[in-house]
Amino acid sequence: MCSPHVVALPYPAQGHVIPLLELSQCLVKHGFRVTFVNTEFNHKRVLNALAEKHAIGDQIHLVSIPDGLELDENRNDLGKLSEAMLRVMPGKLEKLIADINLVKDDKVTCLIADGSAAWAIELAEKMKIKRVAFWPPAAGLVALSLRIPKLIDDGIIDKDGTPVKKQMIQLAPGMPSFNSANFVWACIGGSSTREFIFNLMVENNEYLKKAEYMICNSTFDLEPVAFTLVPQLLPIGPLLASSCLGNSAGYFWPEDSTCLKWLGRQAPQSVIYVAFGSFTVFDQTQFQELALGLEITNRPFLWVVRPDITDDANKAYPKGFKERVTARGQMIGWAPQQKVLSHPSIACFLSHCGWNSTVESVSNGVPILCWPYFADQFLNESYICDVWKVGLKFNKNNNGIITREEIKNKVDKVLGEENYKERVLKLKEIALNSVREGGQSNKNFKNFLEWVQE
Repeated sequence: MCSPHVVALPYPAQGHVIPLLELSQCLVKHGFRVTFVNTEFNHKRVLNALAEKHAIGDQIHLVSIPDGLELDENRNDLGKLSEAMLRVMPGKLEKLIADINLVKDDKVTCLIADGSAAWAIELAEKMKIKRVAFWPPAAGLVALSLRIPKLIDDGIIDKDGTPVKKQMIQLAPGMPSFNSANFVWACIGGSSTREFIFNLMVENNEYLKKAEYMICNSTFDLEPVAFTLVPQLLPIGPLLASSCLGNSAGYFWPEDSTCLKWLGRQAPQSVIYVAFGSFTVFDQTQFQELALGLEITNRPFLWVVRPDITDDANKAYPKGFKERVTARGQMIGWAPQQKVLSHPSIACFLSHCGWNSTVESVSNGVPILCWPYFADQFLNESYICDVWKVGLKFNKNNNGIITREEIKNKVDKVLGEENYKERVLKLKEIALNSVREGGQSNKNFKNFLEWVQE
């Protein structure tokens, strides 16, 4: 009998590619073959970042299809990107699968599509292959998305997704509470982008009804209420490369692994790790205030500064900053994040609160300082600070700036009070137990494997 052949389709954003590639590594460990379909633009970035590392096995075949945009168009405009994808990618994906199926003993068994690209579920149904929706974000986001009709009926949002007024929302007792202005679709880009993303989520909800399996990168004990609200969603996480005996891969920028040697020279639990994912950008005022805040903590820090995080990042640092912090500060372009967070010298994580970063931090017992930028990051911030109580929020001043003093105060607080570390270590044990033999995520994953192989 041939090993199962899975086609995996991520939504083309960094936080979606990484966990699906980690799931793919887990599948390969169990004898599957995987064709991993990036957009052409991201495919080149992933290959460039992999370089000669060979972080993925021979059983994962990296391929690409066009996303519908020209090379120089802005792919951070998620509305424009999603619109172009819907025009072009369904036909290209169908042809790709049809071409694979021409090869004897290599037919596609199953399509695993990102929940944000759920149109592919309908395509899988049409092509008579098993169809799975994979959610990289929190289960709480799925619960919010599926609750859209009720939010409209209750007068909380208009039919275009616009919040009727700013108010605190909690889907159920035990769920995060957050401002309606921070609904995932309400804090992305301009009004046209927000409306397009909202309508896309409504359409996705319909496509998802055709999925035979819905799995996600979470664990029941992290979000018990969310899984009660969405019982058809099965947690198989946390998906960490170390759990799959592979290396984390799928990055859009080459990792700077020299930081691991630097971390090795620092005292245990002393370093502030600072990283904001792939989308967050700062104006120069906030960028400089962050730099000065890290400086006045008088603690060692590792800061991931993407080339596009602010205008001309190399020239944006405060005058003399690099020279003053040279003995205890490291600025790099991109980090091997899972290895960084598992390093004994890390004390806390100053994060944009993307779900991957959140899960990785919790799974390594690292408290979090929350600096959300957009989308689901405000929901995750509420989990971290209000539900799990393993981190702290920053407050902005009257000009909308998080000041250097606020940064220092929150760093001192999260590291000075033992409660945060104690709680996150308990959460770490809970999260990792779920993927160990006999844990709930482990059982769900084994059942999933058996179903694909039927």
